[in-house]
Amino acid sequence: QVQLVESGGGLVQAGGSLRLSCAASGRSFSTYAMGWFRQAPGKEREFVAAIRWSGTSTYYSNSVKGRFTISKENAKNTVYLQMNSLKPEDTAVYYCAIGTTAGVSVAGSYDYWGQGTQVTVSS
Repeated sequence: QVQLVESGGGLVQAGGSLRLSCAASGRSFSTYAMGWFRQAPGKEREFVAAIRWSGTSTYYSNSVKGRFTISKENAKNTVYLQMNSLKPEDTAVYYCAIGTTAGVSVAGSYDYWGQGTQVTVSS
């Protein structure tokens, strides 16, 4: 059974930084992609970033490009999301997800989801 456990959320002032982690377990992920999505109150879940377990391909939404960095540590089956220059509009619950997907920016393409971690950015 695949499990994803997120950590690292919290409260930070605008301009600050946070690093989210997502530890995956349950199977080999060599052919998978892992993504980060977020959902603010009253809004739909939106794509943030994604990375493929094999290789170095990364993907970002326009709203976070240049501020967020996704990376992975294969030996620990862990993916990170380094978030810099945070803005109040980044406030949301952040979810990691994993799947064998070509559509890395589409939530429906992912098979497994974590429980989410709250990120709150104060102005």
